[in-house]
Amino acid sequence: MGMFTMRKPRSYHHEYIYVDERKEKLQKIEETAKRELGMIPPKEFSPEDIRGKFVESTTYLKRRKESGRKPLTYATLFVAIAVLAYILHYLVTGEFTF
Repeated sequence: MGMFTMRKPRSYHHEYIYVDERKEKLQKIEETAKRELGMIPPKEFSPEDIRGKFVESTTYLKRRKESGRKPLTYATLFVAIAVLAYILHYLVTGEFTF
């Protein structure tokens, strides 16, 4: 019964023309190796170097980041519970006031 099934549209996949990711990775590996051997002076500390390393090393966080889903925050949950409690109060008492 293909009448009620909705097909997912094709996902957009943009391939860069002028960027070679493999070449950039190789240059990065080569640069770190030269720094370890002492051929290049050590790099100064930058917070950008650390950003995202934890997410890259864990599989479940990597999947969450790829899917684009944001986790629910405590504030969202608290507001939802408060609204449901208010609706329940209205259904039980029939009044809009607390």
